[in-house]
Amino acid sequence: MATVSWKVALSSRILIRNLVNELKDSHNSVRRNYSISCTFTRSRASVPYRFNTRCYATENAPAGKTSVFKQLGDDPKKDSIIKQLEEEQKKDEEEARKHREQHWRNTKRGLIACGGMLTISFGYMIYSFGASPRDEQGNLISDEFSSLPFFQQYTGRIMKEMEYFKKLFGEPSREKLLPDPLTYPYIQPPYTLVLEFTDMLVHPDWTYQTGWRFKKRPGVDYFLEQIAPPLFEVVVYTSESGMTVFPILDALDPNGYIMYRLVRDSTKFADGHHVKALDHLNRDLSKVIVVDWNSSSVKSNSRNALLIPRWNGNDNDRTLIDLAAFLKMLANNKVEDVRDVLDYYQQFEDPLQAFRENERKVLESLEQKERERKDNQGGLAQRWRPTFLRKT
Repeated sequence: MATVSWKVALSSRILIRNLVNELKDSHNSVRRNYSISCTFTRSRASVPYRFNTRCYATENAPAGKTSVFKQLGDDPKKDSIIKQLEEEQKKDEEEARKHREQHWRNTKRGLIACGGMLTISFGYMIYSFGASPRDEQGNLISDEFSSLPFFQQYTGRIMKEMEYFKKLFGEPSREKLLPDPLTYPYIQPPYTLVLEFTDMLVHPDWTYQTGWRFKKRPGVDYFLEQIAPPLFEVVVYTSESGMTVFPILDALDPNGYIMYRLVRDSTKFADGHHVKALDHLNRDLSKVIVVDWNSSSVKSNSRNALLIPRWNGNDNDRTLIDLAAFLKMLANNKVEDVRDVLDYYQQFEDPLQAFRENERKVLESLEQKERERKDNQGGLAQRWRPTFLRKT
């Protein structure tokens, strides 16, 4: 008979432990199957061959399957193989234990290092924020906290610094967002028009093929041309980043109708929203009109807002054409306080549609008056016509 020598190589250390446990269990039922790589060397073959087989840990294997015991048979090395597996299991368990201990030691060192760094950083922050201010020569400068006890001095200065950082991130970056109005001989437009950027002039669109793109709204060129100076001082005011807005506006407005561009650092962050700070515009609010679709971004000056429906990218939109007509009506009528007009149109869900309806009624009224005037002139001429010119 051919002599068979076994070298059992398990695909995982966990499989070794499970296999040994199964070999020690009862042989009455099949417990679990394991993937084992076995190498057989036969005396009739000069070259050993290797194959993967599905071996079962009990004698009662399913039909068509092979158990470990049946493969080993009465091989005298059966006990030594099992003993070898047990030794491998103990060795692997010892290595796993050492690995867990080493991992826990590394984790503790990392936590200690992080805690030390945080403690040092926090201590330095308290020292730098709470210490008395000094001049360039290193001399102490008295402030409103100098007369207080030591602990209260540090607490007061730290709270003041925290309040400063809160305003730094929550308030506009400067007190005056726009420069002072132009003076003679330059022409300062009488009204300031503040426009939202996203979903007002352009619509962001993303696809797998092109990535992010910005779609130009229908009628943008006509709109900017109609409301350009000297009628309006046009300002784009948005919560988007300047790196996104500036290149797009350069392509969108090659003629320079948009006079100023205000981005995220010019907004006020309140209640989770970037709010347009119209109080920092350095303009008379009775002459400021904000056109937007988001009521949260204009909640601090809602009377100056004209809220229109949000543009979602449809190509048959004509909102900007109607908006240009509405704004030109305000400018041509020289409205003293635009907030009075905006208060009236804020009651409508779509102010521009209401404006179109009012405009239609006004035109019909004017046409009716013109017809009546012509009829009255015709009747007057008929009454004063000489007798000899009248038809008999």
